Amino acid sequence: MSELLDRTVVVLCRPEESGNVGSVCRAMKTMGITRLRIVGESCFDAKRIEHLSVHAYDVFEAAGFYGSLKEALRDTALSAGFTRRKGKKRKTAPILPEEFAERAGALSGGVVAAVFGNERSGLSDEELRECSLAVRIPSSPRFPSLNLSHAVQIAGYALLRAETRPSRFAPVARDRIEALTASIVESLDEIGFFTVSGSSVTEEFLRDILTRAALSKGEADRVERLFRKIQNLKIHRPARRSAEGRMDSLPISNHNDGN
Repeated sequence: MSELLDRTVVVLCRPEESGNVGSVCRAMKTMGITRLRIVGESCFDAKRIEHLSVHAYDVFEAAGFYGSLKEALRDTALSAGFTRRKGKKRKTAPILPEEFAERAGALSGGVVAAVFGNERSGLSDEELRECSLAVRIPSSPRFPSLNLSHAVQIAGYALLRAETRPSRFAPVARDRIEALTASIVESLDEIGFFTVSGSSVTEEFLRDILTRAALSKGEADRVERLFRKIQNLKIHRPARRSAEGRMDSLPISNHNDGN
Protein backbone atom coordinates (compact mmCIF):
# COMPACT_ATOMS: atom_id res chain seq x y z
CA MET A 1 0.00 0.00 0.00
CA SER A 2 1.30 3.45 -0.91
CA GLU A 3 2.07 6.20 1.56
CA LEU A 4 -0.71 8.37 0.11
CA LEU A 5 -3.38 5.72 0.64
CA ASP A 6 -2.14 5.11 4.18
CA ARG A 7 -2.95 8.70 5.12
CA THR A 8 -6.23 8.93 3.19
CA VAL A 9 -9.56 8.81 5.02
CA VAL A 10 -13.05 8.49 3.57
CA VAL A 11 -15.63 10.55 5.45
CA LEU A 12 -19.34 9.75 5.15
CA CYS A 13 -21.72 12.48 6.29
CA ARG A 14 -25.07 11.28 7.68
CA PRO A 15 -25.26 7.94 5.79
CA GLU A 16 -28.64 6.24 6.15
CA GLU A 17 -28.38 2.82 4.54
CA SER A 18 -26.32 0.10 6.20
CA GLY A 19 -25.96 -1.59 2.83
CA ASN A 20 -24.39 1.53 1.37
CA VAL A 21 -21.92 1.69 4.25
CA GLY A 22 -20.96 -1.95 3.63
CA SER A 23 -20.51 -1.32 -0.09
CA VAL A 24 -18.35 1.72 0.67
CA CYS A 25 -16.10 -0.41 2.87
CA ARG A 26 -15.63 -2.87 0.00
CA ALA A 27 -14.96 -0.08 -2.51
CA MET A 28 -12.39 1.46 -0.17
CA LYS A 29 -10.48 -1.72 0.54
CA THR A 30 -10.23 -2.71 -3.13
CA MET A 31 -8.46 0.62 -3.72
CA GLY A 32 -6.17 0.22 -0.70
CA ILE A 33 -7.93 2.69 1.62
CA THR A 34 -8.89 1.39 5.06
CA ARG A 35 -9.58 4.49 7.18
CA LEU A 36 -13.28 5.34 7.46
CA ARG A 37 -14.92 8.17 9.41
CA ILE A 38 -18.68 8.52 9.84
CA VAL A 39 -20.39 11.77 10.81
CA GLY A 40 -23.80 11.49 12.47
CA GLU A 41 -25.84 8.69 13.98
CA SER A 42 -24.14 5.30 14.41
CA CYS A 43 -27.22 3.04 14.44
CA PHE A 44 -26.46 0.58 11.65
CA ASP A 45 -27.32 -3.03 10.89
CA ALA A 46 -23.98 -4.76 11.42
CA LYS A 47 -25.17 -7.94 9.66
CA ARG A 48 -26.15 -5.96 6.58
CA ILE A 49 -22.84 -4.12 6.54
CA GLU A 50 -20.90 -7.36 6.92
CA HIS A 51 -22.84 -8.96 4.06
CA LEU A 52 -22.30 -6.08 1.61
CA SER A 53 -18.69 -5.41 2.59
CA VAL A 54 -17.76 -9.04 1.77
CA HIS A 55 -14.17 -9.28 3.16
CA ALA A 56 -13.90 -5.61 4.13
CA TYR A 57 -15.94 -5.60 7.34
CA ASP A 58 -12.76 -4.78 9.26
CA VAL A 59 -12.90 -1.31 7.68
CA PHE A 60 -16.22 -0.65 9.42
CA GLU A 61 -15.03 -2.20 12.68
CA ALA A 62 -12.14 0.27 12.78
CA ALA A 63 -14.23 3.29 11.73
CA GLY A 64 -14.31 6.47 13.77
CA PHE A 65 -17.60 8.22 14.61
CA TYR A 66 -17.92 12.01 14.91
CA GLY A 67 -20.60 14.45 15.92
CA SER A 68 -19.73 17.00 13.24
CA LEU A 69 -17.77 17.23 10.00
CA LYS A 70 -15.63 19.99 11.50
CA GLU A 71 -14.48 17.56 14.18
CA ALA A 72 -13.86 14.79 11.64
CA LEU A 73 -11.63 17.07 9.54
CA ARG A 74 -9.73 18.70 12.40
CA ASP A 75 -6.45 16.84 11.72
CA THR A 76 -6.61 16.95 7.92
CA ALA A 77 -4.23 18.83 5.62
CA LEU A 78 -6.50 18.56 2.56
CA SER A 79 -10.20 17.71 2.33
CA ALA A 80 -12.35 17.36 -0.77
CA GLY A 81 -16.13 17.42 -0.76
CA PHE A 82 -17.55 15.32 -3.60
CA THR A 83 -20.68 16.92 -5.04
CA ARG A 84 -22.53 17.22 -8.35
CA ARG A 85 -24.63 20.23 -7.31
CA LYS A 86 -23.58 23.77 -8.12
CA GLY A 87 -24.55 27.03 -6.50
CA LYS A 88 -23.40 30.37 -5.17
CA LYS A 89 -22.48 28.86 -1.80
CA ARG A 90 -20.90 25.65 -3.12
CA LYS A 91 -17.29 26.68 -3.88
CA THR A 92 -16.23 28.54 -7.00
CA ALA A 93 -14.74 25.88 -9.27
CA PRO A 94 -15.09 22.12 -8.62
CA ILE A 95 -12.16 20.06 -9.83
CA LEU A 96 -11.96 16.53 -11.22
CA PRO A 97 -11.09 13.48 -9.08
CA GLU A 98 -7.75 13.20 -10.91
CA GLU A 99 -6.87 16.79 -10.01
CA PHE A 100 -7.73 16.14 -6.36
CA ALA A 101 -5.55 13.02 -6.37
CA GLU A 102 -2.70 14.96 -7.96
CA ARG A 103 -2.87 17.65 -5.25
CA ALA A 104 -3.04 15.01 -2.54
CA GLY A 105 -0.09 13.15 -4.02
CA ALA A 106 1.98 16.33 -4.14
CA LEU A 107 1.90 16.53 -0.33
CA SER A 108 4.62 14.70 1.52
CA GLY A 109 2.48 14.26 4.62
CA GLY A 110 -0.77 15.13 6.33
CA VAL A 111 -4.17 13.44 6.40
CA VAL A 112 -6.15 13.63 3.14
CA ALA A 113 -9.95 13.34 3.32
CA ALA A 114 -12.46 12.44 0.62
CA VAL A 115 -15.84 13.62 1.94
CA PHE A 116 -19.21 12.30 0.76
CA GLY A 117 -22.72 13.40 1.70
CA ASN A 118 -25.99 11.70 2.47
CA GLU A 119 -27.25 9.22 -0.15
CA ARG A 120 -30.38 11.26 -0.93
CA SER A 121 -29.36 14.89 -0.41
CA GLY A 122 -25.57 14.86 -0.77
CA LEU A 123 -23.41 17.38 1.07
CA SER A 124 -25.14 20.41 2.55
CA ASP A 125 -23.81 23.91 1.88
CA GLU A 126 -22.45 23.99 5.43
CA GLU A 127 -20.68 20.63 5.05
CA LEU A 128 -19.10 21.61 1.74
CA ARG A 129 -17.93 24.86 3.32
CA GLU A 130 -15.91 22.83 5.82
CA CYS A 131 -13.96 21.17 2.98
CA SER A 132 -10.85 22.63 1.35
CA LEU A 133 -12.21 22.19 -2.15
CA ALA A 134 -15.03 20.64 -4.15
CA VAL A 135 -14.73 17.69 -6.52
CA ARG A 136 -17.20 16.85 -9.27
CA ILE A 137 -17.34 13.42 -10.91
CA PRO A 138 -18.41 13.77 -14.56
CA SER A 139 -21.58 11.82 -15.39
CA SER A 140 -24.30 11.70 -18.01
CA PRO A 141 -26.76 14.62 -17.82
CA ARG A 142 -29.53 12.10 -18.57
CA PHE A 143 -28.85 10.29 -15.28
CA PRO A 144 -26.19 12.15 -13.28
CA SER A 145 -26.68 10.57 -9.84
CA LEU A 146 -24.04 8.06 -8.71
CA ASN A 147 -24.46 5.46 -6.01
CA LEU A 148 -22.48 6.41 -2.90
CA SER A 149 -20.13 3.43 -3.10
CA HIS A 150 -19.52 4.06 -6.82
CA ALA A 151 -18.45 7.63 -6.08
CA VAL A 152 -16.11 6.37 -3.35
CA GLN A 153 -14.70 3.78 -5.78
CA ILE A 154 -13.92 6.46 -8.37
CA ALA A 155 -12.23 8.66 -5.77
CA GLY A 156 -10.22 5.71 -4.49
CA TYR A 157 -9.15 4.73 -7.99
CA ALA A 158 -7.90 8.27 -8.71
CA LEU A 159 -5.90 8.26 -5.47
CA LEU A 160 -4.53 4.79 -6.18
CA ARG A 161 -3.28 6.00 -9.56
CA ALA A 162 -1.71 9.16 -8.19
CA GLU A 163 2.03 9.20 -7.70
CA THR A 164 3.35 10.86 -4.58
CA ARG A 165 5.73 13.60 -5.63
CA PRO A 166 8.62 14.54 -3.35
CA SER A 167 8.18 17.62 -1.21
CA ARG A 168 10.35 19.40 1.32
CA PHE A 169 7.81 19.52 4.09
CA ALA A 170 4.56 18.18 5.49
CA PRO A 171 1.70 20.72 5.49
CA VAL A 172 0.11 21.88 8.72
CA ALA A 173 -3.17 20.29 9.80
CA ARG A 174 -6.62 21.86 9.56
CA ASP A 175 -6.66 23.14 13.14
CA ARG A 176 -3.55 25.27 12.46
CA ILE A 177 -5.19 26.68 9.33
CA GLU A 178 -8.27 27.55 11.39
CA ALA A 179 -6.12 29.35 13.96
CA LEU A 180 -4.14 31.17 11.26
CA THR A 181 -7.32 32.28 9.48
CA ALA A 182 -8.79 33.60 12.72
CA SER A 183 -5.55 35.49 13.45
CA ILE A 184 -5.50 37.12 10.00
CA VAL A 185 -9.16 38.12 10.24
CA GLU A 186 -8.53 39.60 13.69
CA SER A 187 -5.60 41.63 12.36
CA LEU A 188 -7.63 42.88 9.39
CA ASP A 189 -10.48 43.84 11.70
CA GLU A 190 -8.12 45.80 13.97
CA ILE A 191 -6.87 47.95 11.08
CA GLY A 192 -10.41 48.72 9.92
CA PHE A 193 -10.43 46.48 6.84
CA PHE A 194 -14.04 45.38 7.31
CA THR A 195 -15.81 48.71 6.95
CA VAL A 196 -19.04 47.74 5.20
CA SER A 197 -20.11 44.26 6.28
CA GLY A 198 -18.94 41.24 8.25
CA SER A 199 -15.85 39.15 7.72
CA SER A 200 -17.42 35.74 7.04
CA VAL A 201 -16.94 35.74 3.25
CA THR A 202 -13.32 36.84 3.52
CA GLU A 203 -12.71 34.34 6.32
CA GLU A 204 -14.01 31.47 4.18
CA PHE A 205 -11.93 32.66 1.20
CA LEU A 206 -8.75 32.82 3.30
CA ARG A 207 -9.38 29.39 4.85
CA ASP A 208 -9.80 27.80 1.43
CA ILE A 209 -6.70 29.29 -0.19
CA LEU A 210 -4.51 28.71 2.88
CA THR A 211 -5.51 25.05 2.92
CA ARG A 212 -4.83 24.64 -0.80
CA ALA A 213 -1.45 26.32 -0.33
CA ALA A 214 -0.31 23.39 1.87
CA LEU A 215 1.75 25.61 4.16
CA SER A 216 4.59 24.28 6.26
CA LYS A 217 4.66 25.16 9.96
CA GLY A 218 7.33 27.79 9.33
CA GLU A 219 5.35 29.35 6.50
CA ALA A 220 2.14 29.45 8.55
CA ASP A 221 4.00 31.12 11.43
CA ARG A 222 5.56 33.66 9.06
CA VAL A 223 2.21 34.58 7.49
CA GLU A 224 0.74 35.08 10.95
CA ARG A 225 3.66 37.31 12.03
CA LEU A 226 3.28 39.34 8.83
CA PHE A 227 -0.33 40.24 9.57
CA ARG A 228 0.41 40.91 13.23
CA LYS A 229 3.10 43.36 12.13
CA ILE A 230 0.66 45.09 9.78
CA GLN A 231 -1.79 45.34 12.66
CA ASN A 232 0.84 46.87 14.96
CA LEU A 233 1.95 49.35 12.30
CA LYS A 234 -1.61 50.64 12.01
CA ILE A 235 -2.11 50.90 15.76
CA HIS A 236 1.25 52.51 16.60
CA ARG A 237 1.79 54.61 13.46
CA PRO A 238 2.72 58.20 14.46
CA ALA A 239 0.39 61.08 13.66
CA ARG A 240 1.35 64.13 11.60
CA ARG A 241 0.20 67.74 11.78
CA SER A 242 -2.13 68.82 8.99
CA ALA A 243 -1.99 72.19 7.23
CA GLU A 244 -4.82 73.40 9.47
CA GLY A 245 -2.91 72.41 12.58
CA ARG A 246 -4.88 69.22 13.31
CA MET A 247 -3.13 66.00 14.33
CA ASP A 248 -4.04 63.42 11.68
CA SER A 249 -2.95 59.82 11.38
CA LEU A 250 -0.74 59.04 8.43
CA PRO A 251 -2.86 57.79 5.53
CA ILE A 252 -3.25 54.06 5.12
CA SER A 253 -5.00 52.28 2.28
CA ASN A 254 -8.29 50.64 3.28
CA HIS A 255 -9.19 48.32 0.42
CA ASN A 256 -12.11 46.27 1.74
CA ASP A 257 -12.24 43.69 -1.12
CA GLY A 258 -15.98 44.07 -1.35
CA ASN A 259 -16.61 43.34 2.34
